[in-house]
Amino acid sequence: MADTARPMTGAAPGKPFSIRTQPGFTTIAIICFFLLYAPLLPLVAYSFNSGNSLAYFEGLSWRWYVSAWDNEFVQDAALRSLVLAAAASFLSTILATMAALGTTRTRPYRGQTLIYAMINQPLMVPEIVTAVALLIMFAAIKAATGYHGMAYLIIAHTAFCIPFAYLPIRARLEGMDTSLETAAADLYATPWMAFRRVTLPLLWPGILAGAMLAFVISLDDVVITEFVKSPGQDTLPTYMLGQLRRAITPEVNAISSVLLAISVLVVTIFFFLNRKMQ
Repeated sequence: MADTARPMTGAAPGKPFSIRTQPGFTTIAIICFFLLYAPLLPLVAYSFNSGNSLAYFEGLSWRWYVSAWDNEFVQDAALRSLVLAAAASFLSTILATMAALGTTRTRPYRGQTLIYAMINQPLMVPEIVTAVALLIMFAAIKAATGYHGMAYLIIAHTAFCIPFAYLPIRARLEGMDTSLETAAADLYATPWMAFRRVTLPLLWPGILAGAMLAFVISLDDVVITEFVKSPGQDTLPTYMLGQLRRAITPEVNAISSVLLAISVLVVTIFFFLNRKMQ
């Protein structure tokens, strides 16, 4: 009599493996989230402190938010941070879209894996290494040209943000049905027309997600900005770092809370865009 017993597996027949079904997953996830976000609660709470202390809460007040709003140095740094993040996000998203199309909408070719690794190099190499390399290169250019403007920061942030924009755009392209693009080509559409009328509308959620992720990364960056910037080019993160070296007041907490709120808002939009992409 033939043995018809089914082989033992770790998952029920017909059901894919899911980490969520493993014992203790929920408990471990809650503990990890608590350890990640619990330190942020005192920061936000003390941003509403009416006193000057970071250790004693003396009452609720908007004092430090008003102080930060009226601070000319904060205004200047905030404006510079937003302009820099917007420029870096725009340029890195364009370059990331071109790179994603070049690595997904072509036949496999020699060196494709190397190109993929080079695009994602800033994710693998420590940020301090990238910052030092950019410092050395830009120092030579500054000495040769005498130019010390914002272009260096924009180039540096753009280069660092490309892989962050590239990943969601590539993921969107890989999940798209290519039959519509093929049909457009069969109907004598030029490559540019097929891209503009078919590929781009379908790719738009991925492009927006990549742009927002690049914007947040640029807005929060400290290491590369600190190494590349010239005097008088402080962004909000580097301004806050300078304040921590001098006198610490709850004004830093207020600025941090605003940055946190912006980051949470952008990441939430990114999450819902990702759900739409699926």
